[in-house]
Amino acid sequence: MTLSDKDLETAMADLMTPAPPTLALGVLVEVGMVDRYARFDAPIGPLVVAWNGLGVSAVEAAPDDTTFEANHLARTGRRAVRADALPAALARAIERRLGGDRQVRIDLDLRGHTDFERDVWRKALEIPRGEVRPYGWIAAEIGRPKAVRAVGTALGHNPVPLIVPCHRVVRTDGSIGQYSLGGPENKRTILATEGLDPDAMEAAARSGLRYIGSDTTHVVCLPTCRHAKRVTPPHRVPFRSLAAAAGAGYRPCRVCRPASGAIAA
Repeated sequence: MTLSDKDLETAMADLMTPAPPTLALGVLVEVGMVDRYARFDAPIGPLVVAWNGLGVSAVEAAPDDTTFEANHLARTGRRAVRADALPAALARAIERRLGGDRQVRIDLDLRGHTDFERDVWRKALEIPRGEVRPYGWIAAEIGRPKAVRAVGTALGHNPVPLIVPCHRVVRTDGSIGQYSLGGPENKRTILATEGLDPDAMEAAARSGLRYIGSDTTHVVCLPTCRHAKRVTPPHRVPFRSLAAAAGAGYRPCRVCRPASGAIAA
C-alpha cells in the first residue's frame, strides 16, 4: 500500500518530539550570546562566576542575583541566567588556578575590551602565586613603560579577578593599592592566603627596601620573588634601588626581572 502525501505528513508529525525547553538556552550559551552564572566559594567569600561557550566572562562579588544580572547586562549587553552550580570541570580548573597552577587552562571571554587591556591581563597571569609585581613592571614588560597609570586602570577594569590575578600587582611605592573585587582589605586577605604578609611588605617598602640581593649569588630580586625568599638572613642584602645593586656588583634576577620595574619607575 502506498501512502499519500497527506498520510506521510501525518505519520512524520507523529514522530516529532518537542525540543527540551533548555535546548535554545543551551545553544545561546554555547555560542556566547547568553551567559550562565553560579556562586563560587573563594577566600573572600562567595563570588559570582559567569561563563559561556567562549569562556569565563565575569567574576564579581555581587550582593544578589538581580544586581549581578543588571550589571552584567549593562557591561556586556548579554543576558545572564542563573545555574545551580559551575560546571565541574570549570570549578576544578578555578580551584587549581587559585592553588597556584598557572598551567591549567581556563578560557576567558574578553570581548569588548581593548588590546592594551588584554595585554595587561595576560602579563598579570604570569605572576606566580605568593609573589607580587609593581604596576610599572607590567607596563615595562608589555612594552609600554610610560603607561603605568593606564596599567592601573586596566587592572581596575579586569572582569575576571582571581582568575587573572590583579591582586598580585601593587603600587610602585610598595603599598598594596586598590582592588576591584571588594577593595584593599580583600586584596590583603587574598595575598595572605597565598603566604604573603601585606603589613610587613608595606613596612619594608616604607623603610626604603625595594630589592633583595644574595651575597652568595650576587643576584638581586624583587622582595617577594621565590629566589629572594630562599635567601637566608645572614646573606640577605637590602637595596633601595637597582642602580645601587648594580654598583655593588649584583645582576638582576632572570625570573622576577626587577629591571622592568626599575625602567618604568
